[in-house]
Amino acid sequence: MSIPTLTTPVAESDLPDVYDSVESEVRSYCRSWPTTMEVAQGSWLTDVAGRRYLDFFAGAGALNYGHNNPALKQPLLDYLASDMIVHSLDMATSAKTNFLETFERLILRPRGLDYKVQFPGPTGANSVEAALKLARKVTGRESIINFTNAFHGMTLGALSVTGNSMKRAGAGIPLVHSTPMPYDNYFGGVTEDFHWFERVLDDSGGGLNHPAAVIVETVQGEGGLNVARAEWLQALAELCRRRDILLIVDDVQMGCGRTGKFFSFEEAGIVPDIVTVSKSISGYGLPMALTLFRRELDVWAPGEHNGTFRGHNPAFVTATQALETYWSTESFADKTAAKGRQVRDRLEGIAATHQGITARGRGMAQGLKFAETSLAAAVCRAASDRGVLMETSGPTDEVVKLLPPLTTTESDLDEGIDVLAEAVAVTLS
Repeated sequence: MSIPTLTTPVAESDLPDVYDSVESEVRSYCRSWPTTMEVAQGSWLTDVAGRRYLDFFAGAGALNYGHNNPALKQPLLDYLASDMIVHSLDMATSAKTNFLETFERLILRPRGLDYKVQFPGPTGANSVEAALKLARKVTGRESIINFTNAFHGMTLGALSVTGNSMKRAGAGIPLVHSTPMPYDNYFGGVTEDFHWFERVLDDSGGGLNHPAAVIVETVQGEGGLNVARAEWLQALAELCRRRDILLIVDDVQMGCGRTGKFFSFEEAGIVPDIVTVSKSISGYGLPMALTLFRRELDVWAPGEHNGTFRGHNPAFVTATQALETYWSTESFADKTAAKGRQVRDRLEGIAATHQGITARGRGMAQGLKFAETSLAAAVCRAASDRGVLMETSGPTDEVVKLLPPLTTTESDLDEGIDVLAEAVAVTLS
């Protein structure tokens, strides 16, 4: 499909009045893309005026398999048409049984991961909250180590280990019991990795209580597509093992194949104690989250951590089908890795033709960082005016972030990046 440039760029004033008069000012994405979307298929969205947009956003990573994927849609329709259970708290259902058995068979067992599976609630923040709570319960300690520029969610516990000052300020109260440490390459290689961390752990005057856990993203999506090197992750895992600190990997956005392998930490060869998973685990954009942890960490008492929407059975149905369709072999991961290289090559080409731009990212989470930070938002707007949706990330919104569905065709990737290249050129001219 070709991408049409909008003859008249849309503006927020074009939206129905109800958004301004009824919906809260907190709304954001409808400001970035001020049009009323109506139909979605694969990597494409269509608004009520019939204008088509190539989606390089994918629900912030919740649509790794695209919109209304037909392989997942039919089992969902069949399930709903049969009056099967939709809401079930954490009761046993056939849909939940099928998911757990399939997840163990296709994901856990082939990777040698002896994890228990907890359904903490429907969102990534729910998964993070459960992970932090479990780490503290297991260890009897309070402190959590997080990293500069991290993002883990908008609830209070998740915010306490998030780096973004604007998001943290929204809590309205002090966010305590967490200590930030420098992420990989935070000092540009000037300071030895973990030097400060280990020094304060050893120093009785350092003021750092023995942490319960460290929480880390292998790729910081919201933080600006900062990629941790495999050796840095390996050293972190070893430090945690030696110090009796639990290692939590937040794979909410970078899991489910976003970086190639199903889990983003696989390429580093590490085995976290706890893993948070959400966004694309349902495969269809339906709310669903998992908290995974080593079997011996399962110290929960029945009902000690609960929630009304842990058992969203339509999500179990589409999640099971996504695993069967895309994760029965390694071919999907291989194709994703190849597409990631395709995107990176194109972005490197754009960066090479303009000063003050660098390519960054991993797998199908890629982007361009702008030295002049205001340019990233302008490029995203120019791209949306030309029919491609993407967002900014980073502490000052200095990165144009691309998160296309993993099922996006090579030709659509190229066409979308052609538009991005034009948007960059127009913005910098």
